[in-house]
Parts: sequence; C-alpha cells; structure tokens
Amino acid sequence: MEGPVSIKEILAQLNGRFPMDEAVIEALQRGTTFLSVEHFGTSAWTITGKVTTKERDASEKLYFLKVAYGEHGGIMLRGEYESSKIIYKLNSDFIPEPFGFGRYKVKNPATYFYLSEFVDMDVATAPEPVDFTSRLAEMHKVSQSPTGKFGFHVATCDGKMAHTVDWEDSWAVFYRKLLVGVCKLDLETNGPWPELERATEQMATAVIPRLLGSLQTEGWQIKPCIIHGDLWEGNMGINMETGESLLFDAGSYYAHNEMEMGHWRCEFSSVFRSKVYIRHYLRNYPAAEPVDEFDDRNRLYSIKGAINYAAGHPGSILRKTAYNNMCYLCEKYAPIDGIDKYDPRIDPSITGASIVPHLLEGLI
Repeated sequence: MEGPVSIKEILAQLNGRFPMDEAVIEALQRGTTFLSVEHFGTSAWTITGKVTTKERDASEKLYFLKVAYGEHGGIMLRGEYESSKIIYKLNSDFIPEPFGFGRYKVKNPATYFYLSEFVDMDVATAPEPVDFTSRLAEMHKVSQSPTGKFGFHVATCDGKMAHTVDWEDSWAVFYRKLLVGVCKLDLETNGPWPELERATEQMATAVIPRLLGSLQTEGWQIKPCIIHGDLWEGNMGINMETGESLLFDAGSYYAHNEMEMGHWRCEFSSVFRSKVYIRHYLRNYPAAEPVDEFDDRNRLYSIKGAINYAAGHPGSILRKTAYNNMCYLCEKYAPIDGIDKYDPRIDPSITGASIVPHLLEGLI
C-alpha cells in the first residue's frame, strides 16, 4: 500500500484553491444547495474546509470537510467516518455528526473526503475534568462490541499511521499485534535499532502476555469498549454554543477502556498529563484488576502512542521514550540481557518533559 501523500506538496499545487468535487455536493443532505467552500483550520495529514450551503427554507447550513489523497488517505478518512458514526450514535453531543465519506470523481490523484457537521469550537481551553471524564467513561461503559471481541470492522488510524485492528478474543493478543505493527512502521521510518528491536520482541513474547493476560484470567474479565483511539487535547474542543466538550479526529476500535489514557502519558499531551484527569476518570470507571498494576498498564499503553508518533515524525525523541518505557517494563516483568537499564532521568512522567506536536509540519 502506498504511504501518505504530502499535504504540503498538494497545497503548493493548489495555490490557495480548495479542492472541491461533485461527489461532496452529492453527499450533502437532500434539499441542500451548495454555495461555497473555503479553507478552515489546519491538519497535519489532510486539507480541511468549511462548506456553506442553503437549506430549502433559505437558511444557511455549514459543513466541515476533510480531504485526503491516495489509498492511505481513503483508509484514514473511512476509518474516521466509521468511528464517528459509532461515537455519535452513543452520544450525539460528544462528536460532530458524520454525514458522509467517499471518493472524488476526479480520477487523478485519488482523492477522498469526509463530511461532517460544522461546530464552532474553542480548541484552546482545557476541558473541565469532572464533566469531560464522566462523559468519556460513559461512552466506554455503554458501548458494545458487535462481535464481543477486541478490534474494529475497518482499518482506522492514529494520526497518519494505520492501526492493526483484526478481531481478537484476547486483549493481550490484540495489543501485541497492535504494538508490533506500530514498531514495524517505526523501523521503516527511523531505521534499525538493535536494542529497541530486542526490547520489542521481549515485550511481545513475555511482558504483554504477563501484564495484559492477567486481565482475563483468575475469573477477571474486561469488556471491549469503543475508544476514540487518538485522544489528546489536540483532538478535542469545547462547543462554543453549548459549552460541552467535543471529540473529533477519531480512529476508533474496541479496546480495554484504559487504553484511551495511554496517550495522556506521552510528551505530545500536556493538558491530559495532569493527574486530575485520570483521577476523575477512575472515579467513573474504576481500574481493572489487578488494580495495583494500573500504572504499569498505563505505561505500556503509552508506548504505542509514543512509538506511533515517532513513526510519523522521523527523529522524534518519543522513540527514545518508548524504548526507555520498554526497558522499565522488561526489568520489572521479564528481565533480559542486551538492552539498556531504565533511566528515570529521561522519563517524561517524572521530568515533565514535553514537545510541541507537529512543529515540523509548520502547524503550530
């Protein structure tokens, strides 16, 4: 499969014009007349715009439009559309209403779109912890996997990187495949690192079965929950009309609910790294048994987010963070020679170190 198309290159070719197509107009709600489209917002992997239309009663209605290119762009936007439909069905106030996904009629380059409700959002204000975590936990609790398994019915993405989401009965097996898949993408982007590769193998064969396998043994069970899949403050906002928190840019799958909080430990997250969010979340959806391993699971889940970011951003420091966290978990659960000792001096959960996400893409 071809990789992501450079949005910078596409924008340069468009020279300020927004790429509109008849397929989008056909996806508008019946009785709606297209008036105009303009660039709106910024995105690292897509072109985003605001579509203005006229309803039958002559009132104006706005839509949010995302455009992506190549086969990978189609996978990314279809995944967001399918994810958003499920979240919207569970709580229509928690994500903009999804209206359509499709391919442009223009044949070259292959171009895909995702059309949703336009919501005027404040993306600079942190969400109120009690309300936000309550709504998030409720989404997790009421969701039901259609197969009773972990996974998703279509491929979804975290940023531009595709998830491995094949259905699995075992959460440990699902997460192992998910993490190994992301680590493979990282090697393709950033090149070989023997110690990281050795640590990854130990994680896959020993640490994950031990740490996550225990969630579904000794009479304990966990429910597959729909998660956003890429939840950090850059993918949520506050509805300016209602004051309620909103999610967007979903790349969902049915997972252990605690997986959602893995991103909150990563350097690209600043607001959600405040422990107040996890503390309030756990009041609504208590940690799974064994409870005393919650923080180690959170560290494990953060590795996927960190290595995924590194796979999409060559040279990122998050690759080293992911490796250091692997070393910590290997030391504790399955010691092995040939990797480094865990170093607390470079652990951002201790030092508070952070990054400015997507800085190199010129979006900050």
